Amino acid sequence: MNETPPADEPGFGELLLRLRRASGLTQADLAEASGVSVRALSDLERGRARAAQRRSTEALADALGLTGPERSRFLELARQGRQRGARPVPLPPAVAPLPSAVPDLVGRTAELERLRAAALDAARTPGGVVVSVVGHPGVGKTALAATAAYALREEFPDGCFSVDLRGMDDQPVAPRAALDLLLRALGVPVEQIPVTVEEQTALFRSLLSGRRTMILLDNAADETQLRPLLARTTGCLTVITCRRALVGLESGRWIWLTALSQDDAASLVGTIIGHERTRAEPEAVAELAELCGNLPLAVRIAGNRLASRPHWTIEHLVTLLRDERTRLAALSAGDLRVRSAFAMSHRRLTGEARLVFQRLALIPGPAFGVELAAIATGLPEPRVRLYIDELVDANLLQAGAQDGRYSYHDLIRLFARERLEAEEDPDDLAKVRTAVVSYLLDTAMVAASLLHPEATKGNPRFPAREDAVRWLDGEAANWLAAQRLAARDGDHRRVVGLAEAMHWYSDVRQQHHPWDQVFELGLTAARALGDRHAEAKLLNFVGWARYLLMDDHEGGYAAHREALALAREIGDSVEETWAQGYLGAVLMRLGRPEEALEHSRVAAVARGLGFWAGQAPLRNVLGQVLTAAGRPEEALAVHRAVLADGELQRSEANPETYRFLRSLTFRFMGNAHVKLGEWAEAARAYRTERALFDEAQAPMDAAEAGLREGRAWREAGEYEPAVRCLRAALTAFTEPFSRWSRAQTLAELASVLELAGDAEASREYREEAAVLCGQVGTEAAERLAAELAGA
Repeated sequence: MNETPPADEPGFGELLLRLRRASGLTQADLAEASGVSVRALSDLERGRARAAQRRSTEALADALGLTGPERSRFLELARQGRQRGARPVPLPPAVAPLPSAVPDLVGRTAELERLRAAALDAARTPGGVVVSVVGHPGVGKTALAATAAYALREEFPDGCFSVDLRGMDDQPVAPRAALDLLLRALGVPVEQIPVTVEEQTALFRSLLSGRRTMILLDNAADETQLRPLLARTTGCLTVITCRRALVGLESGRWIWLTALSQDDAASLVGTIIGHERTRAEPEAVAELAELCGNLPLAVRIAGNRLASRPHWTIEHLVTLLRDERTRLAALSAGDLRVRSAFAMSHRRLTGEARLVFQRLALIPGPAFGVELAAIATGLPEPRVRLYIDELVDANLLQAGAQDGRYSYHDLIRLFARERLEAEEDPDDLAKVRTAVVSYLLDTAMVAASLLHPEATKGNPRFPAREDAVRWLDGEAANWLAAQRLAARDGDHRRVVGLAEAMHWYSDVRQQHHPWDQVFELGLTAARALGDRHAEAKLLNFVGWARYLLMDDHEGGYAAHREALALAREIGDSVEETWAQGYLGAVLMRLGRPEEALEHSRVAAVARGLGFWAGQAPLRNVLGQVLTAAGRPEEALAVHRAVLADGELQRSEANPETYRFLRSLTFRFMGNAHVKLGEWAEAARAYRTERALFDEAQAPMDAAEAGLREGRAWREAGEYEPAVRCLRAALTAFTEPFSRWSRAQTLAELASVLELAGDAEASREYREEAAVLCGQVGTEAAERLAAELAGA
C-alpha cells in the first residue's frame, strides 16, 4: 500500500472538513457525537495536526456514518498522517495570557482563601509553592484558578503566565512546547531558546530566580508532562488544574474541588438569569440545582439556556431534565456540553478501566465496595481494585468517607449508563444486571438470618452477627434497590424471601429503612406466587410497619385483621398467634384497652413459639396493654416474669438478643412505674435501659431512654441527675431526623432548670425548643410549642 497519497488526494484534515460539511454537522455537533474535542477537530481541519489517534479516528468515522470503501479511505489517510507526524503547532500571537476570570464565581470562598494563603507563602518558601486543583470534569477547576490569578496579580509584580496543557486531547502539549511558550513570555528570543527539555527547564528556572511570578498550568495530563514545568524557585506560585489526582508529584498542596452546595448552585443560577426569576420559583431552582448534581458546568449550562430563553419558566427546564434518558442531552448550551466534558476523560481510560467504569453503573444503589464491583464487572477483586483506583485518580469515581466505598457523581453515572448501552450487548447486560440483583438479595437474606433471636453461630459468609449487621447497614441502599428491581422483573420468590428475612433486622433498625415498602413489595409478590402462608406473614409485617413506624394505627389494624382471618382459614397457628399479639398492640394505641387485652392474653399463652422468637415479645406486649388498661401492678408481674425466664433460657439466645429484650423489658417496667406514680423507681428502670443500649452501642436508643429517665427524675424532684441524663441525650439528638426528640429534651431541660432556679439557661433551652417545634410541624410539636409559649 502506498505510504504517500497522490498529489490530488486531500490530506486527512481536508477530507474530515469535507465530510463534516457534507453531513451538515457543526464542529460542536461532531464533537458531541464522537467525543473528540472541538479544539482537536479545529486543529485537524486547519492542518495544525496531521491526524487523530486510531481510537479517535474510528469514533469520528462512526459519528460521520462512514462505511465500506469511504470508511477505509478515511482510516488509511489518518494512519498515513500519524506515520508522517504532526506539523509544528504555530504559537499564538499573544504569549501565555491568563484565561478569562469568571465574574460570577460562587461557592469557592474557602478555596480562594487557600490560594491567597499559598501566594503569601510562596514569597518565603524555598522552592516556591505548587498547588494542584483537582476534581471531576465540569467542577470548575479552571474557573477557580483563573479567578484566583486575577485576584492575586498584585502579589506577583514580575508576571502571571498561563499555559493550557490540553491534557484531555489525543496529543497533549509536550513539555518542550509548553516551555518554549513560557520562555518566550519571559522575553527569551526564539533563536535563543535551547533545543532540549533539560536545557529549557534549567533556563526557565534561572530566569524565575529572585522573581515573584505566578504560573498557571491549566488542564494538565499527568506528572510526566508537569515535572519539567515546575519552577521550584522561591517567590513563584505554580497553580495546576487537572482531572487526575497527580499523586506522583514529589511536593505540593492539593485543593480537591467538589460540587457546589445546593444553596450556592441555586445562587449561581440567579447570577446568570437574574435573582428576580429565581425568587419567583424557589422550589424549581432547588430542583434544577439537584438535577444538575450541583456541578458548576451543568448549572452554568442550565442557567445559560434559561438566560437565552427568557420566556421559559424554570419549571419547564426542570421538566426536561427530570427524564434521566435525555438529561445529558438537555444540558447543552452553545459549545458547552456536559457530555463532552465527561467524554474527554472517558476516552483516556484503558480498555478494561472503561469496562469497569461502565459496568459499575449496573449497581443499583449510589455507593459500592470492591466486592460488589467485582460481581458487576466479572473481574477478580484485586484487578477491579486497580481499575477503581484509576477511575478515582481520573475523578470519574469518588472515594467515599467510609474506607473502601466509592460512588459516581449523579451526572457521571448517567454518562456511564449511556456508554454501557451504546457499547455492550443488551443480552449480556441483562445477565450481568440479574447477577448483581441476585447477589445482593441472596447475600442480604444470608446476613439477615443471623439476626434471628436464636441464631447463636455465624455462617461461612458472615462469621459473626456484627459482620452481618455491618454488611446490611453498609449495603442497605443496594439491597433495597435490588428488591425493587426484582419486583419489577417478576422475581417474586426473591422479593418474598428478602421481606421475610428482614423481620428481625427491622426490629433493630426500625427508623433506618422504609420497612413499609419492603414488606408491601413482599406482600404483593406473595400474592403473585399464590403463597398464602407467606401472605399471612407479610400482612403481619405490613401491619407492624404501619402502626409502629408510620403512626397509621387504622391501617395497621386492618392489615392484622386480614392476617388473622387468613391464618385461621389456612390453619397457620404461628401467624394466627402473631396476629393476635399485633392486634393487642395496635388496639392499645387506638385507645381500646379491653379489646387489646383479649387479643394479647390469647397470644401470650399460645404454644408453638420459642421463648426468644415469640413468647418473650408477646408477653411483653401483654404487659404494655395491662399498663395502658390501668393495671400496672399486673404489668410489672408479667415483665418481671419475662426477665426471670430470660435468665433461665439465656443460653438459647445470642448476647444481642438477650441484651435487647432486657432493655425493652426495663422500659416497659419504667412505664408501669410511671402509671403508679413511682417516679424514682421509673427513673431507675429507664437508667438500666439506657445502660443496656449504651452497652449495645445504640446511641439513639440510649438517648431516648435518657429522655425518659430525665423526665422521671424531674417528677421525682431529683434535678441534678435529671440535668445530667438530659444533657447526655442532647449530644445524640443532632441530626435532622431527631429534631422532635431534641425539642422534647430541650423542653424537659428548660423545666428542670426553671425548677432548679436557673431561669436564664431555662429560657435559652425553651427558645431553641420552640424553634425546633416549628420546624417539626406536627400536632404534638404544636402543642409543645404552645406549652412553651405559656410557660
